Amino acid sequence: MKSGNLGLEVNSRDLTSVLGHLFKTNLERESSSEEGVRPVPVCIWGTHGIGKTAIVKDFAESHGWNFKYIAPAQFEEMGDLHGLPVRYDPDPDVIGDEVTVYLPPDWVPGPDEIGPGILLLDDINRADDRILRGVMQLLQEFEMFSWKLPPKWQIVCTANPEGAEYSVTPMDDAMLTRMVHFTMVFDIDAWIDWALHDGIDERGIDFVRCYPETITGRRTTARSITNFFRQIKDISDLQDNFELVRALAHGSLDQTTADAFLKYVIEDMAVLITAHDILDAKNKQQWERRLEDLATDGNAIRVDRLSLVVDRIVKDTESRFNGFSDKNWQNLREFIIADALVSDLRISLHKRLLAIDPKVEKSIATPEVSEKILAELQ
Repeated sequence: MKSGNLGLEVNSRDLTSVLGHLFKTNLERESSSEEGVRPVPVCIWGTHGIGKTAIVKDFAESHGWNFKYIAPAQFEEMGDLHGLPVRYDPDPDVIGDEVTVYLPPDWVPGPDEIGPGILLLDDINRADDRILRGVMQLLQEFEMFSWKLPPKWQIVCTANPEGAEYSVTPMDDAMLTRMVHFTMVFDIDAWIDWALHDGIDERGIDFVRCYPETITGRRTTARSITNFFRQIKDISDLQDNFELVRALAHGSLDQTTADAFLKYVIEDMAVLITAHDILDAKNKQQWERRLEDLATDGNAIRVDRLSLVVDRIVKDTESRFNGFSDKNWQNLREFIIADALVSDLRISLHKRLLAIDPKVEKSIATPEVSEKILAELQ
């Protein structure tokens, strides 16, 4: 994490952890207070398409919480925010006691929807100034005129940074100080971890590992490239369906990224090696030469390709080491000491494997492996 103008810059993993802590603290304060102290709203800043909305929705779903979503930028009238006025007569027998009350809009959780819950105000600073001023009471009191949010609800806002790239309404200090702020930034490692668990096409994940710089945050964002990978997931052979892949790539991504992906399909995918190719091989001759070919491109060492193979080996070992045969362990040890691996990757691979489980540490602890690692460290 590092400090920014609007709170700390955090990746998705850190933000999820921080939100969990804040919400837990808010609920404890609210439950222990006789006056029912309301939580402090959270505002998540960041460029478009990096997953601000998704991370909040995923948090609610993973914890079994209620979730409500609104986009204040779509509000045309104040009534969309605070509801429509109606006359209410508390006692028909009394003349002159009628009052005006406001019916809650349909996005407001009902009185039976007791929290925990999250109300997300998405892209809040894209709303016009009138709506933004009207939100102030909701942020401060968790209520608007005649209605209020049920207990144990949290308010989270997302916002785009001010600047030439976004048409936003500035928030003044009075509004900013009603919230706690974080700036979400895109992080390759955090995205890869999420993508692996979300079932994103592994060919796409490998591409991002090879070309992380293509996610520029403009036309190609984490959101747009994820949507593209979902579009190609059912295409079993990308090369045989190249024109279809080409159309989808240029329709979803900026030209530089689309061209890089198509180059990856033509050139890089053909030489990449799976974990299965190595760990389940009958002998190392089945993959050793392929690894050497993959590691070089002319006179250049392709560390990016080697990194992909190392990642695949670590992930595969982590998921099925308890079922490894003696041959699997032998293949893993032979991969660790393979000449094609560069020094830094070999050391990183060894550390990551040791961190998986004591059984892995014991199974790869041979004199040959130890000698190779010690030689790299000197």
